[in-house]
Amino acid sequence: MSINFAIIGLGRIARNQLAPAVNQVDEARLWSVLSRDRDRAAEFADANSAQSPAPAYTDLEKLVSDPELDAVIIATPDKLHAKDVITCAKAGKHVLVEKPMATDVEDATAMVHACEEAGVRLGVAYHLHWHNGHRLLAGKIRAGALGPIRHMRVQWTFKSDDASNWRASPEVGQWWSIAAVGTHCLDLIRWIMVPSCGEVESINGMISNKTWGGPHDETAILSMRFESGATAEFCSSVLIEAPTKAEIYGADGYAICDGTLGPHGAGTIHIKGNELEYETENPYAGEIQDFVNAIREGRSPEVDGKEGARNVELLVMAAG
Repeated sequence: MSINFAIIGLGRIARNQLAPAVNQVDEARLWSVLSRDRDRAAEFADANSAQSPAPAYTDLEKLVSDPELDAVIIATPDKLHAKDVITCAKAGKHVLVEKPMATDVEDATAMVHACEEAGVRLGVAYHLHWHNGHRLLAGKIRAGALGPIRHMRVQWTFKSDDASNWRASPEVGQWWSIAAVGTHCLDLIRWIMVPSCGEVESINGMISNKTWGGPHDETAILSMRFESGATAEFCSSVLIEAPTKAEIYGADGYAICDGTLGPHGAGTIHIKGNELEYETENPYAGEIQDFVNAIREGRSPEVDGKEGARNVELLVMAAG
């Protein structure tokens, strides 16, 4: 029996990545969708072969009242996540929410509690965990291939033509470059470093927004120190086209990931100067597969609500 998914928030990520990923996973099925515009919902449902007899919704309460619906993927703007997650949880639906899961600690905590009380799974969509090269590299690092980790640096930037993106304004977002890609950088750092370096014990941020002068970050540099004394930093920006890169430095060597930060599961990884061979697969499909497995096995997803909430807590501490 397939897990029936709904998607709410039918933007670029939903259209290009999430819906195709659901349809790629054998045990998952796109069942229904929601948009404020019924015609848009109907078009999206038809284009992505949604299986419900009536797949297009404009009202969340009606969507989650469907007894055949099992889980909801939430890809609405960031400040709407908490309300949407809590509504789904109260209806008994499992929830996979796009990153960042919330824009403040109070909302993130409320989302975790709502899902715990309802007995449903809560996952946060950090798809870089299912990049096969990242997974292989993480395993080697945990096995001691680089010795004790001393420092990690991540850069992910892209160039916006103007400040028209919804993340640039305060109505439905809290951060711009941080919410678009910086939160992924922080998640990648924590995934690699926390197992051996302990928790983040201090974090600082430097924010620039002088180009368009809006309220949110155009470029952000966040630096942190872990309990072991190891350090890390990331740079996110909407101002520059530059290579994406992750660098991990240990006492016994280093690893460099070039072009691996993105939607496609590709790029090159070198560890101690040797290229790491891996099979390129869709990381979004891996994300959906893990969530399906979590529902079936009654366990937490690999990136659960508590980890998503910790990501939000650190972003708030460093960037407000």
